[in-house]
Amino acid sequence: MPKAHWNEKSMKYAMCFFPMVGVVIAILDLFVWWLAINLKTYNMITAFFLMLVPIMVTGGIHLDGLFDTEDALHSYGDREKKLSILKDPHIGAFAVIFGLMYILGGYSLATEIDIEALLSVCFGYVISRELSGLSVVYFPKAKKEGMVSTFAVNADRKVKLVLLAELILTVVCMFTVFIYGNIGAAYPAATLAAAAVSFFRYRYRIVPEFGGTTGDLCGYFLCNCEFLILLSNILITKILDLRAFP
Repeated sequence: MPKAHWNEKSMKYAMCFFPMVGVVIAILDLFVWWLAINLKTYNMITAFFLMLVPIMVTGGIHLDGLFDTEDALHSYGDREKKLSILKDPHIGAFAVIFGLMYILGGYSLATEIDIEALLSVCFGYVISRELSGLSVVYFPKAKKEGMVSTFAVNADRKVKLVLLAELILTVVCMFTVFIYGNIGAAYPAATLAAAAVSFFRYRYRIVPEFGGTTGDLCGYFLCNCEFLILLSNILITKILDLRAFP
């Protein structure tokens, strides 16, 4: 994404536009799928580019949060130690272990994706960012300084309502596309359930360990939310395949 000049004015409504990054990723992933169909590429090649798009668009910033958070969580230290690990620029063993599991797992799942599942996952890119934005403005902050605290302090009061409205609109649009497209509600239901599970786990399991949320934790949530959405949609695909061919 293009670099932005952050100041009090530009941060005021910045979180409202965070889901637009998900829209960009969704459009590019659908383009990759269209290109793969026309070029008749192998599933492994298509999966690689589907996984590459979110990383290239975001510059890998959310993966950085995933890696740092895994290191902190698996230190099993107290809150201060976990927060200090988040600030440490060095990579630890658990970041490598869980980072590889995340990337290889996502790539493997993407080799099994079809257009219905991909369309649902694309809506998931937007939903995950809407939930992440809500966590920034609603959740307690682990530190008084830092990216998340700065955005939260400068955010306008209307941002919460805008993000909630965007989330509701996205969910409604997702179910409308699938139901009126005669695809069924299984895929959007799987995406919504996966997003909800990820969000509540983040709020009540992860955030309390750090005394609040941080930029790294937001990246951790985003990666886990999108992974679970992908996994749930692949499972739905396989279940529907079994029903179609008993």
